Amino acid sequence: MTSAVPSTLDRLRDGMRGSWLVSWGVTLAIGLLAFVIRLIGVERPNEVIFDETYYAKDAWSLLQFGYEGQWEGDGKVINPAIVAGNLDALSESGAFIVHPPVGKWLIALGEAAFGMNPFGWRIAAVVFGALLVVATIRLAHRLSRSLLVGATAGVLLTFDGLAFTMSRIALLDIFQATFLVAGVAALVADRDHHRHRLADAMERRGLTTLGGSFGPLLWWRPWRWTAGVLFGLAAATKWNSLFVIAVFGILTVLWDVGARRLAGAGFRSWTALLREGVLAFVSIVVTALGVYVASWAGWLATSGGWGRDWGAKNPDHPWVAAFGEGLASLLKYHQDIYAFHTGDYIRDQTHPYDAHPAGWLLMLRPISLASQSGIEPGTDGCVGPEKCVQVVVGMGTPVLWWLAAAALLVGLIWWVAGRDWRFGVPVLAALATYLPWFASADRPVFFFYAITIIPFTTIGLALALGLVLGAARAPGRQIGAIIAGLAVGLVVANFAWLYPVLAYELLTNAQWLARMWLRSWI
Repeated sequence: MTSAVPSTLDRLRDGMRGSWLVSWGVTLAIGLLAFVIRLIGVERPNEVIFDETYYAKDAWSLLQFGYEGQWEGDGKVINPAIVAGNLDALSESGAFIVHPPVGKWLIALGEAAFGMNPFGWRIAAVVFGALLVVATIRLAHRLSRSLLVGATAGVLLTFDGLAFTMSRIALLDIFQATFLVAGVAALVADRDHHRHRLADAMERRGLTTLGGSFGPLLWWRPWRWTAGVLFGLAAATKWNSLFVIAVFGILTVLWDVGARRLAGAGFRSWTALLREGVLAFVSIVVTALGVYVASWAGWLATSGGWGRDWGAKNPDHPWVAAFGEGLASLLKYHQDIYAFHTGDYIRDQTHPYDAHPAGWLLMLRPISLASQSGIEPGTDGCVGPEKCVQVVVGMGTPVLWWLAAAALLVGLIWWVAGRDWRFGVPVLAALATYLPWFASADRPVFFFYAITIIPFTTIGLALALGLVLGAARAPGRQIGAIIAGLAVGLVVANFAWLYPVLAYELLTNAQWLARMWLRSWI
């Protein structure tokens, strides 16, 4: 017996399956596991590490003034004083900063709740590290229509070394990654929501096809507005979020074209580029812009921020006439920030952990975020006979990264040759967060920037493992289950092996070197 061919309405209604309560129960359980793993020992090392010297201090300044003030003196002196509770080095003089404020405001929330200490400035990253896992599960679940695939993606990301370390340090990237994954998830939800409503509208009219007409224009698209807010928050954390906004802003309208074509609109489906595109631009791009400008409210509402008085000092400038002195000052500030990111100063810099993007997907050059070496036996718990080290290495779980890199290629083939739209989402998102970095390869760039890539390549791997697993009760499913289970087990075991170099645990030199598999990792 052959199964019935699904109708057009059935195909439009293809979407989430299974119990809402069960799916969210599994999602939150994995998210809680990720939170607990990231929380344990987050206060170590009890010092300002790596670029916390910028963001943790900027966040505290935002709490005090609404803008980033100057910390007077050398960081080697200031940072130990901060850990000791002395915050006298902060002044009201505006400091020139090169990233928008949302990530720093989130760090500031932790400092407001728990104080200006390592736990206080890292706890927000822990929370968002767990939320990143939750958003990844929801996106993978919706794409695959399988809770098992969604849960697999969540477990894999829970035990990724880079996602772990970036969830335990006061940098901006974990916040950006979470907003981007959630924004993409919102647009995928909009795709389903729009198709379901289109099917409902056709059914109410007694239609099984649009018969060459465009059909009803469905104005209410709440998931697109949600995506606009999330993408605005991402851009207000780091500017390179704009590439994802551009790619998925175009893709969401192309999905509308596909929905109309499936419904029988024929050539008129292409008019969705205009009919739906204008609304999409407003709900996503204009909303994101509004959120972005609003994120600077503290700087705009005060007078002490760096460059805040530019408009007042240049009243005859065309920007002041067009936007007013506050927004004109903000626009000039952005011009200066862009000049910093693209100018000779940043391109002339060097760094021992500079990592060319060509090696990111294979994790060829991770970064040391904190280290204490040469600990003598009998000191700080080192039992010898050789000296000990404590390190925090910003590195992914190698088994996961290498499998995910292969899955990215599989996903590209399955999307293009297999015409499976689901694989296009992680492929496009990964490329949108990855390829733009090649334009900046002539300045120092770091592997930890790839935290925005790994959630999407992990989803791609979970989808590929879903192909290996096969449908329920399909022949060979047991073999597929063994392969998929082995892959997940190897990732978890690999993470456990690396855990001491991710979590600042005491190791002998030999134990540390045993975990540095490649010479380029040292």
